[in-house]
Amino acid sequence: MAARIHKPDKIIPRVGLEFDLDAPDIPRYWLDGDAFKTRFFDAQSILFPEGEKFFIACVRDYKDRISDPELLQQVAAFTMQEGQHGQVHTKFNNRLKGQGIRVDHIVENEKNILFKRFRGRLPKVYTLALTAAAEHMTATMAHGFFRHGLLEKADPRIRAIYAWHAVEEIEHKAVAFDVFQKIAGGGYFVRITAMLQESIMFPLHVFLIMRHMFDVDGIHGAARVRLWARGLWWLYGPRGLYMRVMPHYLSYFLPGFHPWKYGQMESYEQWTQQFAATGDPVSAGGALKAA
Repeated sequence: MAARIHKPDKIIPRVGLEFDLDAPDIPRYWLDGDAFKTRFFDAQSILFPEGEKFFIACVRDYKDRISDPELLQQVAAFTMQEGQHGQVHTKFNNRLKGQGIRVDHIVENEKNILFKRFRGRLPKVYTLALTAAAEHMTATMAHGFFRHGLLEKADPRIRAIYAWHAVEEIEHKAVAFDVFQKIAGGGYFVRITAMLQESIMFPLHVFLIMRHMFDVDGIHGAARVRLWARGLWWLYGPRGLYMRVMPHYLSYFLPGFHPWKYGQMESYEQWTQQFAATGDPVSAGGALKAA
């Protein structure tokens, strides 16, 4: 069992940040000039705004049952952070609309799945378990982004968005889990079932959106086959992105798991120190690249 790690003193919603997303010089393939890597993150960005709304709703289902003032404060801060994430990624997604991506159609389909099918048909404790699972997956990626130099070759403004998002995901990574376990009384079987569902559905949805993006980009035939082959190796190869964070991801399946027992905090602390000194998220994201 991993030792408990240092965690932030509190969850801090950071509002009004400027990322200069309207700059005309942001390249179409902003991550290493690579279509697959870029569209992998672009596809996730499209899903974030409605996903954040879903997470907020699922946690707030249990707000009236919470008597612990500290957890209530954490839920409020979690809600504010997730709301800000949705707003910024909506602005980012407007760039994708300008490229011909069917953002509105994708978002409407996602809304139907999350709010009509899931929240309309599944028990609240299970949708909260889906939220806790998604938060763990996001936190796993957030901890690993800069530790493995994932966004080192990204456009600095887009890197800044994902760095800020990652930092705040780390800060509130235990909120949904604590509400699920302490307030909803969710058990191990529900937690693991939801994680297995999330682990299949989320990447599948991302890949389907990427397929549409490659159509818009005019990448077809053998070129597309090569792109998928290289990209899937980048994700799932022995030294791929997912393989490098696999131990952290698998920790969720341990019976005694808690989010604050796992994940390194060096990148988080580098970002927060630079942001405190400058107030500039782009500069803070650049500090992580330099580190």
